[in-house]
Amino acid sequence: MSGSPGHSWPQAPSPAAPASPAPAPAPAESREGALARDALGALRAEVGKAVVGQDAVVTGLVIALLCRGHVLLEGVPGVAKTLLVRTLSATLSMDFKRVQFTPDLMPGDVTGSLVYDAKTAEFAFREGPIFANLLLADEINRTPPKTQAALLEAMEERQVSVEGLPRKLPDPFVVVATQNPIEYEGTYQLPEAQLDRFLLKLTVPLPPRDQEIAVLERHALGFDPKDLSHVKQVASAADLAAGRAEVAKLHVAPEVLGYIVDLARATRLSPSLQLGVSPRGATALLAASRAWAWLSGRSYVTPDDVKALAKPALRHRVQLRPEAELEGATADGVLDGVLASVPVPR
Repeated sequence: MSGSPGHSWPQAPSPAAPASPAPAPAPAESREGALARDALGALRAEVGKAVVGQDAVVTGLVIALLCRGHVLLEGVPGVAKTLLVRTLSATLSMDFKRVQFTPDLMPGDVTGSLVYDAKTAEFAFREGPIFANLLLADEINRTPPKTQAALLEAMEERQVSVEGLPRKLPDPFVVVATQNPIEYEGTYQLPEAQLDRFLLKLTVPLPPRDQEIAVLERHALGFDPKDLSHVKQVASAADLAAGRAEVAKLHVAPEVLGYIVDLARATRLSPSLQLGVSPRGATALLAASRAWAWLSGRSYVTPDDVKALAKPALRHRVQLRPEAELEGATADGVLDGVLASVPVPR
């Protein structure tokens, strides 16, 4: 995908005609891996029962689940960000919880806290909503930095510490956070350290005219976005585990690794950026590219896979210079220039 993640992702190159150096022989895919790909592929059809379009965003969420990475969804109100994640959770037989972030939300409201039990005369830990496989952090930029920071340890270490005692989170544990890009009153900008913990940042665009008509047609026929009983569970944590095992087998040629590093280094040299992509960003791009290659049915990663995931994996890891912002530059625009300037291995 060379454009915005809100647009359709292109078909990956055919295994018979790779757009990269010849791949090394890869281990044969297991039966569990093939079934896992089919199950994860069925997610798109199931999500489509409740959400019109947004195939690219769904694919990005599946990639994050495969990588056990977190996702930041950005879009204006009313483009079905929350419905999208709720529907995705309905297709997965995993524990799902949602937190509506507000200015008065405290860290303990997310992580859990010690509660005094009068019967035992002892304090017992009461788990917060963060103890889930899939956590929807709705409007994450509406809560103060103290509560945002409560997610940092959980997102990075996959544990929370309450009264000095670490407590492991379930596996898998994935945070999908939403934010509104145009409303700034009463919001708190996410710090760079937390943004860097998100594997992908996906933009949820306004639908084109035909899709918006389809949305209205569904509502005219009685569609209730609160009722997802018609959405079936088609995948499980076992499918994700099998998929991750297959992704780990994928071959990545040295030329492709060099291409990823060259892209990251080019952002650090860009005159429009005051903060380029760190090595963590490069590893995130590698992980997402491998997952996308596996979902595309290949046992190796091509430069086209890297280009497809470059903007979703890197756009939140770069910071524009103030003068570039005043001139109308955007992170996606700068990354387009980087992708155009770095030679592609063939």
